[in-house]
Amino acid sequence: MRIVLAEDSVLLREGLVRLLREAGHEVLAAVDHADAVVPAVLEHRPDVAVLDVRMPPTFTDDGLRAAVAARAALPELGVLVLSQYVEESYARDLLADGRGGVGYLLKDRVQDLDALEDAVARVAAGGTVLDPDVVAQLLVQRRPVDPVETLTPREREVLALMAEGRSNGAIAQRLVVSAGAVEKHVANLMAKLGLAPAEEDNRRVLAVLAWLRESRA
Repeated sequence: MRIVLAEDSVLLREGLVRLLREAGHEVLAAVDHADAVVPAVLEHRPDVAVLDVRMPPTFTDDGLRAAVAARAALPELGVLVLSQYVEESYARDLLADGRGGVGYLLKDRVQDLDALEDAVARVAAGGTVLDPDVVAQLLVQRRPVDPVETLTPREREVLALMAEGRSNGAIAQRLVVSAGAVEKHVANLMAKLGLAPAEEDNRRVLAVLAWLRESRA
């Protein structure tokens, strides 16, 4: 895949370039400033942009805002945001348009080349990838009453794995159940979250987004 990388740390940026190229991807540009992201994306039109959250100029959420702006400029762009911190608001912001093709991964996770390559591939294919640590934190920070509380323990497991970007087949393997059972759980949880069938919407993304929106309400 064709990739634009944004990371202000020289060592990490060079390491990511090497890892991505070893995985067979083409790194078209590697920038160190959030303001350089959108121009690089418009110039090279990559499949995926991989961005650090905290970058110049303010070292707050500049990379995240650059990712949102890049998606607005190039709607088909997949974005994978990397962070040192578990912050579910980042995931909510990324998923806000409901279109998928986004991911939020902790930097510790990218030391595993397989995990990084898997995340890039799923984001490029229009899926969502949330770091398992983010998912775990969301599970313990929920309000006492919200739509997710109506889900059964198994449905919550399925939703958590959906948030990590897993397909129905992968969920079935992880939970050691049939694909049909997973499809039934997905249908049930969609109904409980009030997500009616709609071909134009990515219902899996909307389910995860509904969950994230409730987490801080």
